[in-house]
Amino acid sequence: MSKYDEMINVVPRKIVFKNEENQFDGFLSKDTIQGSEIMDALKSYEIKRRGDMEDDPKYKQLVSYCLLENYEGQLLVYKRLSGGGESRLHGQGSIGVGGHMNEVVGAEDINEVLRTNAQRELEEEVGLDFQKTQNLEYLGFINDDTNEVGQVHLGVVFSIKVDRADVEVQETDTLSIDWVNREEIKDLSQFETWSSLILEAL
Repeated sequence: MSKYDEMINVVPRKIVFKNEENQFDGFLSKDTIQGSEIMDALKSYEIKRRGDMEDDPKYKQLVSYCLLENYEGQLLVYKRLSGGGESRLHGQGSIGVGGHMNEVVGAEDINEVLRTNAQRELEEEVGLDFQKTQNLEYLGFINDDTNEVGQVHLGVVFSIKVDRADVEVQETDTLSIDWVNREEIKDLSQFETWSSLILEAL
């Protein structure tokens, strides 16, 4: 199946941003009224074909975006190689492991939908099985309406503490990883927009 035929979770922009009242650019903490209202709006998600959504700014595609930190306090930084899916992001550094969200059959609420999708991506991308992602912590959202990719995506940001030995890239043709101390990250221009915005906020 082509990635464009994947059925993904999206929320109408007018709902998620309450007719632009809750629009923001950058990182938004869950501990704000705005963040809480956006979280509540996510339960109005719909299932649409990815190919139809890629150029339709009337919808926000939901994307899990998980920051991994090891017990030495280092962040996981990775680069998307040319074999990866989103060609618009090749060669740029990232601190967020994740991807598009899909329907979770039998999910009790939106929290379960978000967490299950984030956990699935962590297993697919860096080999963390379900048992090792129970300490996933929800941080907030990331949005950037200043570019084409950002206009059609909304990131749901998580963080997780991991044992470095448990992390292993599953798709070596699409990702290369490194562990970096935060204070060593100086040049944010080397990172994709979402990562640079989160690093700035942190």
